[in-house]
Amino acid sequence: MKKRILLCLAVVLMMCLTAAAEDAKMQPLTFWYEYAVNPGKDAQFMELVKTVGAPVRDKLLADGVILAWGVHVGLLRSPGNSTHTIWYSVADWSGVEKVDSAMRAQIAKLDDEAMKSGTAKKGSTGGATVTSRMMETADVSKTRDYLTRDLVFVTGTGALPAGVLPWTRYNYVKAKPGKGGDYRKVWEKYNKPVLDKLVADGVVLAYGLSVEEVRTDGDFTHFVWYATKDLAAFDKVRATFMADRDKRSQEEQDAISAEFLKTIEPEASRSEVGRSIMFRVGAMK
Repeated sequence: MKKRILLCLAVVLMMCLTAAAEDAKMQPLTFWYEYAVNPGKDAQFMELVKTVGAPVRDKLLADGVILAWGVHVGLLRSPGNSTHTIWYSVADWSGVEKVDSAMRAQIAKLDDEAMKSGTAKKGSTGGATVTSRMMETADVSKTRDYLTRDLVFVTGTGALPAGVLPWTRYNYVKAKPGKGGDYRKVWEKYNKPVLDKLVADGVVLAYGLSVEEVRTDGDFTHFVWYATKDLAAFDKVRATFMADRDKRSQEEQDAISAEFLKTIEPEASRSEVGRSIMFRVGAMK
């Protein structure tokens, strides 16, 4: 998230997580690791993902600790920003702790094996340790973490089609001081019904209204994400929202705009689109 959560996918992206997703009160946490991979090092980065983190996350997915996890990249490139984002979703903070502990243990194990095999030297910045391999692959000075929570979380009832790697759009807004609750009420009144229809029609796989669980630089307060199986669905989402507004009188349209503008700083709004290159979800029960 170049000051964002890519994206964030959200969340990218949490279609059919588990049976718990059917609970309307579920508010999953998503942890995002943003990396700026060095030019020409994409393959090496993905090899690290597959050999270091994937075995850990796949096991925790099978155990029901992780609800979903994946890797995505931005559709639009921008100089100086992150290139790849690894994310995982869990039901609560205890899940974050379990993933963190398991990843630390995995890295320590792999580093110990590298030391014993002689491919890495203690205290050296080179060699085959996980840290040294990451430093060769990415600009670690630009690595950034985020932790977000879905205040609203809705998924479709069908399974994700085999082989589909979702696309996710993120719309970021900054609520005015003390207006976060008001923004959510206006959003749920006017936008949630449209997204619910899109989920029912199978256009949108999943969507959410999210905030940072741990606040960072404050460039946004809320973001709405929705995942689709392809980019063509984005046109359908736009058309459905336009149809919803067009059926209203001009006075009502103006009133809706005024209600939103009372709660947010419009100049801070922005959007991003993420493309999944790995995407794993827990089995439906």
